Amino acid sequence: MGLNTLGGQPVSKLCLGTMTWGEQNTEAEAHSQIDFALERGINFMDTAEMYPVPPVAETAGRSEEYIGSWIEKSGKRDRWIIASKAAGPGRALEYMRGGPKHTRDQLKAAVDASLKRLKTDYLDLYQLHWPDRNTNIFGQLGYRHKEIDETPVDEILRGLQDLVQSGKIRAFGLSNENPWGVMKFLHYAEVEGLPRAETVQNPYSLLNRTYESGLAEISHREDIGLMAYSPLAFGMLSGKYRHGQQPENARLTLFERFARYSGPEAVAATEKYCLLAEQNGLNPAQMALAFVNSRPFLLSTIIGATSLEQLEINIGSLDVELDQDLLKAIEAIHRGFPNPAP
Repeated sequence: MGLNTLGGQPVSKLCLGTMTWGEQNTEAEAHSQIDFALERGINFMDTAEMYPVPPVAETAGRSEEYIGSWIEKSGKRDRWIIASKAAGPGRALEYMRGGPKHTRDQLKAAVDASLKRLKTDYLDLYQLHWPDRNTNIFGQLGYRHKEIDETPVDEILRGLQDLVQSGKIRAFGLSNENPWGVMKFLHYAEVEGLPRAETVQNPYSLLNRTYESGLAEISHREDIGLMAYSPLAFGMLSGKYRHGQQPENARLTLFERFARYSGPEAVAATEKYCLLAEQNGLNPAQMALAFVNSRPFLLSTIIGATSLEQLEINIGSLDVELDQDLLKAIEAIHRGFPNPAP
């Protein structure tokens, strides 16, 4: 595969995220973002069956629908490498297939529904949004084992094999996974000749570098690139929430549930990173994204925006190179505030 290709296709260093489309962004705004990104060389787009967020039954699938209407209108499906995701188990998601799981039948139903909304007959990448087992996800700490009705890994892989053989998906990836999970999927793929995971979509930013602890080595040794999500920590690292600011229509202003990146230690670390960027004549968001873009285990950095102005700033991070002195200063802040928002 190579860390900068997917299924033999080169992918852009930045990936267009879509989880605000249908909640904070209208269909017309989504289409404008797609056109804007495409004109600037972005060819990779990530979505999910449960988007937009926060997930509710009334809007589930709307982000995919907006992509589908763009594809139908433009006829440019071939210009994009499109990734989507199958939701995992969760009591709040019972409106999805009576409670989403990663069984063979459920994966087939989920893919078929996504393809219909996207108005395409294949997905370049299909990801398991979070594990179908009891484990730590979305910043949880303190693992406690608990037996639940989980789908065995080999069964999940056989379901994905069905989808690959039918031509509905071209590759599959994992998301919100840990080292044990990634290696378990790789083990079954190798010993039973089943599809091999090609990507891991996990959080990675200046406020959360936990990927480096175990998964970075797996990326290198097993040739599985990271799709880094929340590289700006829900916008924290852009600096727009500094000094208690709550910009109108911003995600953390609208949705109190998204507190993962806004604890006291994360706020303190963010201030130091923003000051460092300013002292070096850099936009804080671009410095934060440039750091993620520079990681050797990266496949692509997922950027999300609610305006074209934000999207332009984010794409501009590709032109920012961090010198060794700046990288040393970033490491000094990290040592003082190691992973304040896991």
